[in-house]
Amino acid sequence: MAHTENHDYVPRRSRGRTRRKRHTVRNALIVVAALLVVVLVFVGVYVASIASTFNDKRQTVDAGIATEQAASDGALNIVVMGSDSRGEGMDTAENKGEDGARSDTMMLVHIPEDRQNIFVMSIVRDLWVEIPGEGQRKVNAALGLGGYPLVTAMVEDMLGVNVDHLAVIDFEGFNGLTEALGGVEVCNPTAFSSGQVNPSYYPQGEILLQGADALRYVRERKAFLGGDFERVANQQRFVSAMVDQILTVDTLANPQRVMDVVNAIVPFISVDEGLDAATIAGYGLQLNGIRSGDIQTFTIPHGPPAEGPGGASIVLQDEQAMEELRRALQQDRLGDYLAPEAEPGTSAPGDATAGASEPPSDATSEPATDPATDPATDPASSPASASASGPAESGSASTEAAAPVCAGA
Repeated sequence: MAHTENHDYVPRRSRGRTRRKRHTVRNALIVVAALLVVVLVFVGVYVASIASTFNDKRQTVDAGIATEQAASDGALNIVVMGSDSRGEGMDTAENKGEDGARSDTMMLVHIPEDRQNIFVMSIVRDLWVEIPGEGQRKVNAALGLGGYPLVTAMVEDMLGVNVDHLAVIDFEGFNGLTEALGGVEVCNPTAFSSGQVNPSYYPQGEILLQGADALRYVRERKAFLGGDFERVANQQRFVSAMVDQILTVDTLANPQRVMDVVNAIVPFISVDEGLDAATIAGYGLQLNGIRSGDIQTFTIPHGPPAEGPGGASIVLQDEQAMEELRRALQQDRLGDYLAPEAEPGTSAPGDATAGASEPPSDATSEPATDPATDPATDPASSPASASASGPAESGSASTEAAAPVCAGA
C-alpha cells in the first residue's frame, strides 16, 4: 500500500478554493472589461450622435476667414452675433423697413493661449466706427453693407486682432434653448416690461426665463433710460446665468438634456465653414477645466452719446481706452487690462454698465416708452416666470442704482 507523506497531502477543499478564487478574479476582470467596452461604445455613439447632429443641422456662411489660419493653440477670437432676421413681431429688420440685415447683438469672445479664462466683450450697436471701404458708420451697419466678411474685417480693424471664427445665432433659437434647459434663472436688478402685444413683465429679483420671455428679456432696450447699455447688461446677465446652468452636473451628466440643447439651438446657428464638430471638440478638450467663474463679461470702452449724420444717435469711441484694449488683445493680457480697480467717479474697463447713466444712445430716433400710456407697463400683463416674492414697481426701469436683490448679489 502506497504511503503518502503529510507534506504531499493537499485537502481537496483547499484545491477547489484556489481554483474558484482565480476564476472569480478572472471573471470579475472580464465583467469590468465588458462594462468598459459598453460604456466606451455608448459614449462614442453619444458623442458621434451629437457631432453628426451639429454637422448636419448647422448652416455655414462665408465669413471671409481663412480656415487654415484659425488658431488652434494660440489666443482664440470668435465673433458672436445675434441675428434679427426672424425676430419677434414688429422688431425685425424687415418690418422696420431697414435695408439689409442688421445685428443688434455683437460680442467678441477672446480665449487666451493658456485656455484658463474666457472673456466675452459686448460691442454696443451704435458705436461709431470706421467700416472698411464704407467710411464711418454705426457698427451694426456692417452686416447689411457687406455681409459677414465685412463684419469680420471691421472687427479686425477695430480691435487689431485676427478673427478665427464667426457664429451667428438667430434669436428664435432662444425659445428652444431655454426650454431645453428647463428655463434660465437670472437676477434681474430692476423691474420692467417688454412688448406691445401681450407684454411680458419682469419683476425685480430672481426670475425664470423661458421661450418668448427670454427672447424679449435679451432684446428689450426701450424700457430703459440707458437704452442699449442696459440691454447689453441684461444680455451679459443672461449669458452668465445660461453658462452656469449648462455647466452643472444635472445638465452635463444627462445625455438626453445635452442632446435636447444641441437639437434646440443648432438649427438656428450659422458658423464659418471651419467651425465644425471636430474643431469644437478640440477646443472643448482644451477648455475642460473652465468653470462659470472663469468667464468674464464686459463692454467695449466707449465715449459719450452724440448726434451723427442726419441727426442719428451714435456712441463715440474712447480712442485712448480703445488703444489700450487693442494692446491688451494683441499681447494676450486681457485679464491684466480688466484687473485694475476704477478710480473714484470712473468706470472700470470691464464695467458692464459703463455709460448706462448717460442719455440713451437712441434717444433722438426712438424715445423711451411712456409708462403712462403704454400697456407694456401693466404688471397684470403676461408675466415672465419669477421666483420673486411679489411684483416690484411697474413701468420703465429706474435710473437709480438698485440694491442687491438676489442671494449672493
